[in-house]
Amino acid sequence: MGKLGLSLLVLLVVVVAVGAVALMTVDIPAPSKPVEKVLPDAQFPR
Repeated sequence: MGKLGLSLLVLLVVVVAVGAVALMTVDIPAPSKPVEKVLPDAQFPR
């Protein structure tokens, strides 16, 4: 059970590291059009 647990822990660390590197290197574009939404005054407490 010790080797299985260690293997799963190493696999988890590798997956997290690969995910972090992918998020840092991928160029995610910003939204291209502005979002405009009118909020009614009744929605806010006085």
